[in-house]
Amino acid sequence: MRLTTKGRYAVTAMLDLALHAQHGPVSLADISERQGISLSYLEQLFAKLRRGNLVTSVRGPGGGYQLSRDMQGIQVAQVIDAVNESVDATRCQGLGDCHSGDTCLTHHLWCDLSQQIHEFLSGISLADLVTRREVQEVAQRQDQRRCSTSARAPRLDKIEASAVE
Repeated sequence: MRLTTKGRYAVTAMLDLALHAQHGPVSLADISERQGISLSYLEQLFAKLRRGNLVTSVRGPGGGYQLSRDMQGIQVAQVIDAVNESVDATRCQGLGDCHSGDTCLTHHLWCDLSQQIHEFLSGISLADLVTRREVQEVAQRQDQRRCSTSARAPRLDKIEASAVE
């Protein structure tokens, strides 16, 4: 099976967004820091996710991204589809030219597997993932790591506030 980095990162970023949605819009910089995904790559992914009506952007101070609907209504397969990714178990990307330009003996088997994987991911919502204990534990660890790192670094908002006063 072939699911590229684009699909994995899109699902990871959307799950991070869902986990932090209760605090308001989430910045891509925060997702980037927590998940170790480059900011420019996230910007490209979120442009596609926005076009796929999975997220909305909020401009201005405190802005960022938020889910466009309840996390129960966003399936993992929708996220992968929105970033133009496919879950493909064939070597020919489903074209059927896998054996010297013709369909190979096992082409339909791998196509069926790809379909089963897509159906499986269509049955899993972001809400399903958010409620998993192991997801909660990882998210908590990431948030704690981020808090301990930012506690050691000077806070930019405090520096800006003292410069204005």
